[in-house]
Amino acid sequence: MIEGMLTEGAGAGDAGAEDVREDAESEDVGTEGAVGAADAVAGLAARGVVAVALTWVDNAGLTRVKGVPLGRLPRAVIHGVGASPSFDTFLIDDSSVVARYAGGPVGDLRLRPDLRRLTRLCAQPGWAWAPVDRYALTGRPHPQDARAFARAQAERLGRRGLHALAGFEIEWTVSPAGSDDFTAACSGPAYGMTRVVELSDYLRDLVEALTAQEVELLQIHPEYAAGQFEVSVAPEDPVGAADTSVLVRQTVRGVAARHGLRVSFAPQVLAGSVGNGGHLHLSLHGSVPGGGPLMAGGSGPFGLTAGGEAFVAGVLRHLPALMALGAPSVTSYLRLVPSNWAGAYACWGLENREAAIRMITGAAGEPGAANVEVKCFDLAANPYLLVGGVLAAGIDGLSAAAALPEPFDADPASCTSAELARLGVRRLPADLGEAVAAFGADEVLRAALGVELHDTIGAVRRGEIELFAGLDPGVVVDRVRWRY
Repeated sequence: MIEGMLTEGAGAGDAGAEDVREDAESEDVGTEGAVGAADAVAGLAARGVVAVALTWVDNAGLTRVKGVPLGRLPRAVIHGVGASPSFDTFLIDDSSVVARYAGGPVGDLRLRPDLRRLTRLCAQPGWAWAPVDRYALTGRPHPQDARAFARAQAERLGRRGLHALAGFEIEWTVSPAGSDDFTAACSGPAYGMTRVVELSDYLRDLVEALTAQEVELLQIHPEYAAGQFEVSVAPEDPVGAADTSVLVRQTVRGVAARHGLRVSFAPQVLAGSVGNGGHLHLSLHGSVPGGGPLMAGGSGPFGLTAGGEAFVAGVLRHLPALMALGAPSVTSYLRLVPSNWAGAYACWGLENREAAIRMITGAAGEPGAANVEVKCFDLAANPYLLVGGVLAAGIDGLSAAAALPEPFDADPASCTSAELARLGVRRLPADLGEAVAAFGADEVLRAALGVELHDTIGAVRRGEIELFAGLDPGVVVDRVRWRY
């Protein structure tokens, strides 16, 4: 990020939120923003930047962009950059649907960049990046803006004297560029050092780029599938974590392109193979003086406090509906199969990689490291919708003082149907249609998202179901492979 700017991710309560006021009410804020943008322009220009990519993520999970010359950045901060609201109804193949509250050729929005996340892109010399918030022409937040939704849920949590830290695991596969087929760009075994040796220059440059962009990288390593790697980053506030997820993926893609490689974050890259996950790690903490971690030091299972347990129980309760946000592609359900460590069953357990929610207590002496990993999600998800939806589910659990069922310490696929029923463990939706049905019936998510955004997400999901209806899984995978 730009030197002198805040290095923390965007969260609840910030200057960007002030900008939603009418122009007459926000003149001072606009002036302050313009001064900050002018300073940023000077710093970027000195480092060879000539343009800024302003990105948002649509309901299909694709990162869309409007670019501006560097000198136009101050104007973009105050007045925004025009973009059609029709992107809310785009599908994965760039076709679109018409929903009740979105779609069609009429209307305009303004994209306003968040300068706190303004970052010079190391893999694209001459370019910088910033995420945007989308506003109506009146200056009010666009009711279907995913980033604003995530921020609103973080603010709801804050009003309870709590805050969450989140982080996404990013998995991807690497293939030589120049073909729409997939061929692993390395031949080493799963998790093997051979892969690091074979692609050491690429991985080194990736680490350097992420570090230079002030992304706190925790791990980078080969994964299970052919040509697959993973990075994990440090936890941030929820909106910041979603921003970082976008930045990391575009950096992975950019560095790969400079090495003659092509990457895919799709839930499945080859039909029948292990796919790419996008697991979400989340922890809950008190924001008031003396408030500590709520996922450690308590009297509940594995040290959960009553609040921590209620939050996780809320997420577990709403998981079937959350799948429409966190596993939003038809191909998501080709990845989400039992005994693949994908979390295909709605259960939780200590360090259980087959449970949808894996409890992690952390090493001895690190109570702040305790968190839960939600394993059933993938990188087809809009990260802002996903993290906001999970927060809304957790808040519902807090409101209900919900309790967790007994933890599960086995592979659910190894149990009989009677055993699973006795323990209250159910299979998560087996296809996108089931997830959309659960999503449509979930009044908690409807209230949190707002009727407009909830309706549009459902319309996009149904559009993609229709788009791929009747097609062989291999054909679907081929069509989606390079879209994510």
